[in-house]
Order: sequence, then C-alpha cells, then structure tokens
Amino acid sequence: MKIGVTGGNGFIGRYVCEEIEARGHEALVFDHHGHGRRGPHAAPEREVMLGDIRDATAMVELAAHCDGIIHLAAVLGTQETILNPRPAAETNLVGGLNFLEAVTQYQLPGVYIGVGNHWMNNSYSISKTAVERFVSMFNADRGSRVNVVRAVNAYGPRQLAAAPFGPGKVRKITPAVVCRALCGMPVELYGGGHQVSDMVWVGDVAKALVSAFEAAQAGTVLDHVVECGPVASTTIRRVAEIVIDQCEAKGYPRADIVDLPMRPGEQPGAVVSANAETLRAVGIDPADLVSLEAGLERTIDWFIATQGEHWTAPEPLALAAR
Repeated sequence: MKIGVTGGNGFIGRYVCEEIEARGHEALVFDHHGHGRRGPHAAPEREVMLGDIRDATAMVELAAHCDGIIHLAAVLGTQETILNPRPAAETNLVGGLNFLEAVTQYQLPGVYIGVGNHWMNNSYSISKTAVERFVSMFNADRGSRVNVVRAVNAYGPRQLAAAPFGPGKVRKITPAVVCRALCGMPVELYGGGHQVSDMVWVGDVAKALVSAFEAAQAGTVLDHVVECGPVASTTIRRVAEIVIDQCEAKGYPRADIVDLPMRPGEQPGAVVSANAETLRAVGIDPADLVSLEAGLERTIDWFIATQGEHWTAPEPLALAAR
C-alpha cells in the first residue's frame, strides 16, 4: 500500500514513514516543504507531495494518489497559540475536515492523531479535540473508516530544540531538559514539574499509528480512542531528574532544577496520562513499550552525538567548552 502522511517531514512524521516502510508499505509525504533537516541525520529521500492541509483540493489530490492517509500535520503549541488562536483554529480544524472529506470521498482508511491533554483549554488542544468529534460524526453518519490515536508527549531523537539551542518555535519538554542538562545550565520546569505529563517513545507512537491504520484498512473502525502512553505515570520533575542523573553518569556536570510559574494554557496539578490498555485494540501489548529510562538514554546519546549539527550550546557556553 501507499500511505499518505500529512506532516510527514515532521518529528513524529518521519518515524511514521519509517514504520510504514518497515512493514513493507510505501510512504507518500504530504507537507508544505519538501525536505526534512539536512546533514548526516537528514531524512532519506521519499516521494513528497507539496501542499497545505488547509487546501481542500490538495488534500483530495493526495487521497487520489494513495491508499489511505495518516493525518499528523497541525499548528502546535500550548502557550504559543493562546495569544493568537486563529492559525491553530484554521489549520487544525479546516485541515482535519479536509482530511476527513478526502478519505471519505475515496473510501480510504485513515488515522487521526489526537493529543493527550485533550481536555485543556488552549488553542491547540481545543482545535485538535474538536476534530476527534468530527471523526466520530463521519464514521457514524458518512461511513468513513478512520481511527483515532491520542498520544501523550512523544520524545526521542530528532526532536527540534527551541531557543537558545535550536530553531524550534515550540518548546518541548525533552529537548529543553536534555540541552540544558548537557550544557550545565539550570533546568527550568513550569510549575516546578510537579504535574503529571506522561512521556512516550516516538517510535511507539509510530507503531500505534500504523497499527491503527492497518486495522482501519482491514475494516476495524474502533468506537473508542487508542491512547498511546506508558502504563505508569511520571511527573515532569521525575523526567528531569532522570535526564540529569543520566547526563551526570556520562561525565557532564550536574545541573540544578529551577521552578518557574505554570505557563498559560496549563493547569496546576494537571494529569496528562493514557489508558495504555487501549493499545491492545490495535495489537500492541503495553508491556512492549520502550521504558522511560531506556528511551531517555537513547535520546541523550543522540543529542550528544549531534551537538553542533542538530542543536548548539549558547555562545558563551560553547566558547567556555573550548
């Protein structure tokens, strides 16, 4: 099968394409730019269809050239989308509807990725979760075959770091903590990191998405969301402590933790977790997921290997290290 992947050049998208290919299928990347990052760790060459998910005609064109679609593309960001919610609303809502219209027109199987913090009142969560309800409507009333995979915080190698370490525009937990720990800088945690916000290895997210697609292709349209996340929940502070411990074990100076106020769009004491048992519906045993400790160590090793290529230390620290 040829499977279209919207946002296929993104962080999760590249892993999804690799999982598709590992299962003997072909990935067709649909993205608004034609390539991933350059350098030794760049994405391999794949067929790319340039387009914007807000363009209904382009999405129908994608559907006409593949055997199904995994829809990942979105405007991301929790605090980043609150002051200007329109881009997230327009892209995520209209793009989600265009995806559903396209797969329904050609009677294709599809998968939509949801967010773990689906109940939070920020532009990203609101717009993403509204499309989950449209999926239910399309499946019930228009005969579409779309499954929903709701992933908690995906992490792993190749995730973009935000300033001052990289060009990312959205601050993600793992790159922020890992880069600071490797540079010996204080690790800043919103709300002190006492909130539960579960982490899941990005490769496991890819497996869940492709497994959910294969289920839809075989005619299994689930009446519930597949939640991709670990069996045991962990606080953000514990994640940071594991990273700091592992970096210290690799010979780096131990970093301190600094508490910051909770950022806009999140709630003190929030619990973002997943019911990992739902993974069984797509043939995945939760016990087989990559453990947090093992996944974080792989991620740290990758960031160590790609310093200066994928991310850089702030200039004063880089000079001091010479």
